[in-house]
Amino acid sequence: MSARDVSMVYRSNHARPYLAVRGVTLEVAAGEMLGIVGESGSGKSTLALAIAGIAGRGGESMPRICGGQLEVHGTRLRRVGRRARDRLTLQVGFLRQDAAERLSPLLTVAENVAEPIYQRDRRFSVREASDAVATVIDAVRLPLSLMNRLPYQLSSGQRQRVALARAIVLEPTLLVADEPTRGVDASVRDGVLDALRDLHRDRGLTAIVVSSDLAVLSRIAPRLAVMQNGILVGLGDLDTLTTAPENEYLKGLARSRSVLGTAETQKFHG
Repeated sequence: MSARDVSMVYRSNHARPYLAVRGVTLEVAAGEMLGIVGESGSGKSTLALAIAGIAGRGGESMPRICGGQLEVHGTRLRRVGRRARDRLTLQVGFLRQDAAERLSPLLTVAENVAEPIYQRDRRFSVREASDAVATVIDAVRLPLSLMNRLPYQLSSGQRQRVALARAIVLEPTLLVADEPTRGVDASVRDGVLDALRDLHRDRGLTAIVVSSDLAVLSRIAPRLAVMQNGILVGLGDLDTLTTAPENEYLKGLARSRSVLGTAETQKFHG
């Protein structure tokens, strides 16, 4: 993934255009896990939408790339056509902030996870789909005995892992996860993060994980991109970013890290 001076805007018939991302330049190597951290309104989730190939779709509520160039798997996403975008989204899995809440309450776990398969290609046999679903359910550390349950019968952490399984069932090579521990109890947060880390390691996934929680990203992402007010204000590992920081937001991250304490910091680095 390569972003060159990328800017993104929200346009509406009822309000002035809002520039949410301003001149971001960033590269992510194949097989890397990058964390994007920033407070609410920093532009991190807007950038994630673009990387996942979602930006520019869905009417005026969705942001659009208005400057620079974003390239994912060789596809240039500024003014990209529908067919090229559809081909790209086969290679990119996207875990939305509210992915667990979007699971159909009327479908079983297996049916929810299998849905993207049939949306893409109805020629899949039931057996092929079942095998694919079982594989990803196991990959996200869920017991296969849950496959016939409904979402309401699961814990928040289990539902989030079902949503993660759904995001990878088409075997993408890039996973974009936006606030993957949102709405998950702290007691089960580690299970979600461990599942992400296992997928990255075992499948060789390139992963971009977005969060406002430094502790979450410190645990799983060796390199961090820090955003503030739509601008990339820092890029590097945690030690580099929090040693003698010049930017005020980076100073805040350094203070946040010190509050975690030495033992916790060691835990997050695994």
